[in-house]
Amino acid sequence: MTDHDQPPTDPTLAGPRYSSSLGAMIFASRWLQAPLYLGLIVAQIVYVWQFLKELWHLLVGGFTGVHTTEDPVTHAVVEHAFGAEEIMLAVLGLVDVVMISNLLIMVIVGGYETFVSRMRLDGHPDQPEWLSHVNANVLKTKLAMSIIGISSVHLLRTFIESSSGRITNDVMLWQTVIHLAFVISALSLAWIDRMSLTAHQRAANAAVATH
Repeated sequence: MTDHDQPPTDPTLAGPRYSSSLGAMIFASRWLQAPLYLGLIVAQIVYVWQFLKELWHLLVGGFTGVHTTEDPVTHAVVEHAFGAEEIMLAVLGLVDVVMISNLLIMVIVGGYETFVSRMRLDGHPDQPEWLSHVNANVLKTKLAMSIIGISSVHLLRTFIESSSGRITNDVMLWQTVIHLAFVISALSLAWIDRMSLTAHQRAANAAVATH
């Protein structure tokens, strides 16, 4: 084949093909996050086991009225009375575990749907209501609200334990300040999210909420 028989080459075609290949590789790198979400599923399993342990201690202490613990220094078994206050603290501990587990589910499902790949759950009877309109901003706001709920449970446990003298006033003060910081952060995220929406997006969100 002579030089005249060779098909003409357009030097501008090499650039787009190279850019397209590079972009596809960068876009495919999102799958590197998949092991992170699988690791969070393992953490979810650990929290299920922790919940079952706390539930067992609640059942034993509630029916026997005695709670046994091991002294960290002498390793001796010490018995404590398991009354109404201890039952309330144990229940709050279970609620705390459940709320953290809900936070993990929100991060796993919402994060995977937003940053990795669509799950294609449209029409599934168990599809979460919030997943249909989730995005990065909505996910951050929901996570902030979940953190506020977890902080509220911890703060309530602190107030209950303060009656026994095990919690100092300084600890209560700092936990209250940290909780207020979480509240202010969540309000700031919600306000920034609302300011970033256009009028059309606000109307669409309002219609979804009404529906």
